[in-house]
Amino acid sequence: MALSNEELERYSRHLILKEIGYKGQKKLSEAKVLIIGAGGLGAPAAMYLAAAGVGTIGIADSDVVDLSNLQRQVIHTTEDIGLPKAESAAETMRAINPNVNVKTYNELICSENILGIIEDYDFILDGTDNFPAKFLINDACVMANKPFTHAGILRFTGQIMTVIPYESPCYRCVFENPPKKGEVPTCREAGVIGAMAGVVGSLQALEAVKYITGAGELLTGKMLTFDALSMNFRTVPFSKRREDCQICSDHPTITELIDYEQSTCDISSGKNV
Repeated sequence: MALSNEELERYSRHLILKEIGYKGQKKLSEAKVLIIGAGGLGAPAAMYLAAAGVGTIGIADSDVVDLSNLQRQVIHTTEDIGLPKAESAAETMRAINPNVNVKTYNELICSENILGIIEDYDFILDGTDNFPAKFLINDACVMANKPFTHAGILRFTGQIMTVIPYESPCYRCVFENPPKKGEVPTCREAGVIGAMAGVVGSLQALEAVKYITGAGELLTGKMLTFDALSMNFRTVPFSKRREDCQICSDHPTITELIDYEQSTCDISSGKNV
């Protein structure tokens, strides 16, 4: 189906980009992207993906909007306090672009439901703030062969990488197992600068757009880190997938999804980074 006159005007700045153009915009309109987590990372990602004209966007979050969220979760407003985050996010996304089909999942993503939820989507964004969810998303996406982008933020630092299962290193290739409880401080304990979520969440949206349209080079086989205090971006390369990776190797030892019990967190440190 051709883009309407309204869509041609709405996406005009995309259409004049040779890397996107009409063909790329059509791909965006036909794509399905799932965002897990409607918080600091998911908020800017959801807004930019809606603005970009991604045809179907899923947003999954079991939490409700809290006053302390508003310092960084810009998709929500003061009037949304107490509302389910997924519904609050969807309202903003539809206001930005009524052409987008937004699906909400007001439920906790776990081993029992994640495979059924991600199966309909082309690309997954990990916007969660805890290690159990990050390892669960990685393992589920590898099992289902779904490309995804991981990100984390804490204090003034952020990190992001994209995984194409069985082609590039996965999250477990870099961080083998979740840290022990208490080893890494939470955002509640250590804090996070609000604009960091905007920077890194927007980069996740950009990775999704690049994957869908085929524009540019993805953050596969490498991790981009950002130190806001020094305004320094650094790319850390990974040589290849781990031959002994527990989930994406030729002989995986993890064959069932695991619901780890950990406290919330963001930035992790792996000995293979």
